[in-house]
Amino acid sequence: MDRGIWAIWYDIAPADINDYLDWFHRVHIPEKLSRPGYRWAAHYRCGHGGRAKGYIALFGGDNTQTFLNPSPGQLAKKQGAETRRFIGMRINAAAAILAEEARVDGPEAAKRDHGETTAPVIQIGHYNAPSPAVEDDLGGWYAQERFPLLKTLPGCVGARKLLATVGVYKHAILHEFSSIEEREHHFGPHEAQRDDPQTWMGRVVPQLQHAPYSPAIGTRLWPAV
Repeated sequence: MDRGIWAIWYDIAPADINDYLDWFHRVHIPEKLSRPGYRWAAHYRCGHGGRAKGYIALFGGDNTQTFLNPSPGQLAKKQGAETRRFIGMRINAAAAILAEEARVDGPEAAKRDHGETTAPVIQIGHYNAPSPAVEDDLGGWYAQERFPLLKTLPGCVGARKLLATVGVYKHAILHEFSSIEEREHHFGPHEAQRDDPQTWMGRVVPQLQHAPYSPAIGTRLWPAV
């Protein structure tokens, strides 16, 4: 089972998008998937709300060691000229290697396409908590309220709570949905609770320190939906 994710957030200048996407989907992803332990890949365009603009690339692996043998730093030293040229097109790039802490399947889990690949729509948060006490409260909220909700939420394919093995921000949460319409209709109203301090979500979530690109909502470009 896939227990590790290598996540990369970035933007691309408009003039470079077509060439970059052709290379990334036709050359780079297949090359990555040929390596031992890599199980799936997905590429998303951000938008539809959230703070991120640009793209998110996700690679799923057996565990985090899949992405550390060799590590990203070691891979960078061995890149060919073509790879360096296209990777150099990325703007404001950030990355994390994430270990799965917990997961839940939603009602749409049986409709997951392309094997273990993440769903057509994702929402991913990447953040730090200011203290162990907030982490305690956050963990309780996920275990007792948020994950039980997602298990029965229409349109939800699943969710994963993740911890960073490599990355500036310690925590991540990956939500998966069957479509942007399903997310907005069924999940959006629950997200509004963050503005109500009388709710558990409204007590804990405003204390989190999000990355500049978090939360991000993405629609999948590859594999095509």
